[in-house]
Amino acid sequence: MTISREIIVYDGPGGPFEGMAVRDTAVATPRPGIMLVPNVLGTKEQDFAKAEEVAALGYVVFVADVFGQGKRTGRDDPDMGRYMNGLMADRGLLRDRLKASLDVLKGVPGCDAGKTAAMGFCFGGMCVLDMARAGLGLAGAISFHGIYSKPDFATVAPITTRILVCHGWDDPFCPPEATLGLAKELTEAEADWQIHAYGKTVHAFTDRELYKPEAGIAFEEKANRRSWRAMVDFLEEVFA
Repeated sequence: MTISREIIVYDGPGGPFEGMAVRDTAVATPRPGIMLVPNVLGTKEQDFAKAEEVAALGYVVFVADVFGQGKRTGRDDPDMGRYMNGLMADRGLLRDRLKASLDVLKGVPGCDAGKTAAMGFCFGGMCVLDMARAGLGLAGAISFHGIYSKPDFATVAPITTRILVCHGWDDPFCPPEATLGLAKELTEAEADWQIHAYGKTVHAFTDRELYKPEAGIAFEEKANRRSWRAMVDFLEEVFA
């Protein structure tokens, strides 16, 4: 196994953008592609390392940039959400940037363009749900501690993308009524959906580098492990 990284600069609405393709260059046969959408901070080493773990499972991975080349924030930035907030206010633009990133994934060497899924964390979890809502042709979408608010663009019905939501039940950003609202929305859209809710678990439970329990943000080892296993099983089923 030879896992490689390749920076890709690409065009899109408001671009340019800079993402990272991660794949096993020792495998010549086409493999399903996974688009990984980062959290509020944008692309970073943490995402590239996660992409390597996913690529080691037998997938071609593309870490998408939806903020724009050079537009990143840090964990101690007092305005860390400035790029995210602009897109939260224009979900149609976000959808179009996600579509541009998905097109890049499909062109990565070794990717089977007819078999793609997306996974995202926090803000990225909302992004992959929007991709399913927009009917972008994904086989599967996996949201880790995402945001569940509906977008302001017209959504498709039925939603043909299979959906896995991994959720911390005590997440203050998505309280139980928001989670139930998502279940209702997906049911009405005739989606094939799963919501895995983890007790004693708050927001960002997969992020070992973020610990702000006073804000309802903390890593949780059991939920991290269980959600990863759920993702592995989900992708195997989606691409069987």
